[in-house]
Amino acid sequence: MARPKLDRRDLLLLGGAIGIGALVSFVLRRGRDLGVDVGDNAIAQSVLHDSDSPRLRAPNADLIAVVFTDYLCPVCKVSAPALARAVADDGRVTLIYRDWPVFGEPAVAAARTALAAVPQGIYPALHTRLMAERRRLDPPVLRQAVEAAGGDWPWLLSVLESGGRVIDQRLARNAADARGLGLAGTPSMLIGPLLVQGALDETALKRAFAQARQLQISR
Repeated sequence: MARPKLDRRDLLLLGGAIGIGALVSFVLRRGRDLGVDVGDNAIAQSVLHDSDSPRLRAPNADLIAVVFTDYLCPVCKVSAPALARAVADDGRVTLIYRDWPVFGEPAVAAARTALAAVPQGIYPALHTRLMAERRRLDPPVLRQAVEAAGGDWPWLLSVLESGGRVIDQRLARNAADARGLGLAGTPSMLIGPLLVQGALDETALKRAFAQARQLQISR
């Protein structure tokens, strides 16, 4: 079954994502503005109103945050716990996950596994485990993560077999939307109308939530 291919742009991102993510994170955490207002961008609006991607819902959400991420991205792995804490502390942010695997075939395999877990309702738990995993994400490790998240591995394999093409199309769409937004690599976030590139710590994320809400109010 065909899988998304790394093109020349993806290969360049692979080499520079770690440095770009760290540099942008450093700058953003210390600047007055955490990101760019893209509220009038049609692609941004489409991403925010995406109903197909997995998500962690907040019952009384007044803000949507979309995270573009890769399970093999070291900066993503470091920043994921801060994002989880900031979202939990806020309590009014619905988090949408956009898998954008640019770190080669193992990253694609991990992303496909995560998306195949959606029918079991374990995507957020599996996402957390894969981000925390420091071993190579080969099939035995992926299976352990799925089962530790409460999933059924044979069921997941059947989803990959029957729905792999749909999963690959979703990954291709995620990549197209990332490029359409001008993202330089992972991690990147669209927080309401606020586009943020690079990792933010917990304090900066809370500032970004507040800034995004202000932008929503001012529209």
